[in-house]
This record gives sequence, structure tokens and C-alpha cells, in this order.
Amino acid sequence: MSGSGLARVLGRLDAFGLALTERTWSLYAAAALRIGYGLIYLAYLLREFPHRDELWGPGSPMTPALSRELLDRTGWFSVLTFSDSPIYFEVCYGFALVVCVLFALGWRTRMLSIVFALVVTSFYARSVLMTDGGDNLITLMSIYLVATACGRRWSLDARRARLRGSADRPGSLFARFAATEFARHLGVSRRVVVTVLHNCGMVVIGAQICILYATAGLYKVQGGDWDNGTALHYVLHLSLFRPWPALSAVADSHPMMITVAAYLTVLVQVAFPFALFGRLKYVVLSMLLCMHLGIAVLMGLPMFSGSMVVADAVFLSDRFYLAVERRARRLVRRTAPALPDAGAMGHPLVPAQEVRTADALDRT
Repeated sequence: MSGSGLARVLGRLDAFGLALTERTWSLYAAAALRIGYGLIYLAYLLREFPHRDELWGPGSPMTPALSRELLDRTGWFSVLTFSDSPIYFEVCYGFALVVCVLFALGWRTRMLSIVFALVVTSFYARSVLMTDGGDNLITLMSIYLVATACGRRWSLDARRARLRGSADRPGSLFARFAATEFARHLGVSRRVVVTVLHNCGMVVIGAQICILYATAGLYKVQGGDWDNGTALHYVLHLSLFRPWPALSAVADSHPMMITVAAYLTVLVQVAFPFALFGRLKYVVLSMLLCMHLGIAVLMGLPMFSGSMVVADAVFLSDRFYLAVERRARRLVRRTAPALPDAGAMGHPLVPAQEVRTADALDRT
């Protein structure tokens, strides 16, 4: 390798190192994952509330003793097996509901992300043989989100940080400590560690989704039913995954559409990791959204489909989320009734906030 070629390689490595340690990637995507998975798991627990004892409680066919034996063999962990008391289980269930709500709102996210991962892991490990597979992905994502700064945007933590920043006066004790040399070095080290962990966590999440789609597509290629386009025909006739028989019959009455959908499913899943580096990404994500909506309705797997749709959101840029946020705010201003004048009330309705661009937000 020539000297100029080596210099270019070293320059790119140096630029990548600076980007990894100084710029947090996809903060809005991380916030979308936090909100999405918090709400999905909350809806899941509420939906199964009447059946909670049969799924995870002392009345489950997978008794606490059997569950503890399985956990000893698999190495998993569940707080639900600490006691066989129904009261203990009800307390854990109520605690899980509260954690999901607070995690989605972004309250004390650093701590709540760990607690949320513990809750999801405990429920998954308690009855791993009695769920539909959607919670498997949520379990992985809850663990990955612990490493991310998913509370930096669209959260109560972000609002509190803005209010605290405006309330720190130059003469306050916190401001004097922040001005010391030790505090500055400590802050720099903390920012670097948090940034690297967040960026690595987002890369792992993206890689997990790519591996999931690629392996699913390659697995389908090996099957004759997918090869001749009849796989979805047989899926629509599975009694276990047929919540709306009439709707499944209507879909199956269009064989050409079913065949094309089967081929597109395989093509999109196999091509997914390669379509992320161009504008074709948005077309592929739209097709996957339609596919997951079909799975949720026709096969009765809303949790699985919801977890996949939320996972796909990691590939949308912060610029996309900022554009959606601006349009949503304009829509709210157009449709909401006129608010009273803040100046006439003697105090502002909303604390003053600094207007910052997308690039400036990413550098924070």
C-alpha cells in the first residue's frame, strides 16, 4: 500500500473514531424504541391480565417448581420464581405495569431501562414455552436498550434536563462544582463512555434486525412451499393462526396476490441488509410494515408484528423523526383550540426552550 493510500485509511479510521466517541447516533430512533417497546409490553400485560395466573402465576401449567428446574438448566433468571405466593405474584404484576408506563414516559431512564429489562426477562423466562415469540425479540431489545441513551429525546428526563439547565444560576453550588477542573475531566470521561455505549448499542440493535430478516428469508428459500409460492395459502388455513376465518378466506380467494406476496416476502427479507445503504431503504421498510400489519390481522399475532415494526424504526434517521415532529406540531396548532395568552396570565405556559437544529441535537 502506498503512503497516500495508508494516509487515507488512517484518516478514515480517525474520523470513525471521532464519530464513535464524540457524536451520539440516532437519539430519536432510540427514543422511538423506548416508547414503542414500553407501550407494547404494557398492552401485552393488560391484554393478558385475565389470564395472568395461567401464564405466569402459581396456577400456570408450568408450575413454579418446574420453572425453577428449567431455569437451573438454561441459566435464565426470573424474579417470579422467588415465591409461590399469589400475593407476591400480584405485586410483581402491578410493579411490571408501573415500570412499563414509566419507561415509555422516560422517567429516570438510566435506572428504569435496567428495571424494564429485568421485568421483561423475568416474564419471558417464567413461561418460555407458552408465548408466541414476539416477546423473544422484546427481551433482546430490552437488554440492548440498557446500553443506549434512550431517554435523551421525547422523555421526562429531557424535559427535566432543560428545566434544570435553565435553573442553574452561576452562583449555585452545582455551578461552582461544575466549574472545577476535576468536574470537567469527569464530565468529559462520562460523555465519552455514554456515547460509545450508546453507539455500540444502536449498532447491535441494527445488526440484530438485519440478521433476523436475512436468516428468515434464507430459511424460507430452502422450503418448497415458498419456492412455488403456496406457503401463504397454507398459512391462511392454519386453525391456530386464523382469528378471522372469513377474512382469511377472502385473502385466499386471490391466488395471484397470495403468490406475489409470498415471493415479495422472501425477496424483501433477503435483500433487507443490502437495501439499508440507499433510498430504497424506505421502500423496503414500507413493504415490511405492510407485511407485519398483515401478520397482525390475518394471523392474530399483534405483539410479534408490533415488536418488529418498532425494531424497524431504528433504521430511520433523526432528520426523519424531526420532520415528523415538526409536521405533528403544525397539525396540533391547526386543530387545537386557541390557548390563552401566556403574557396575560403573568407566567409562561411553557418554559423557554432553545431552538436547535438536527445536527446540533446529534452532537449533544
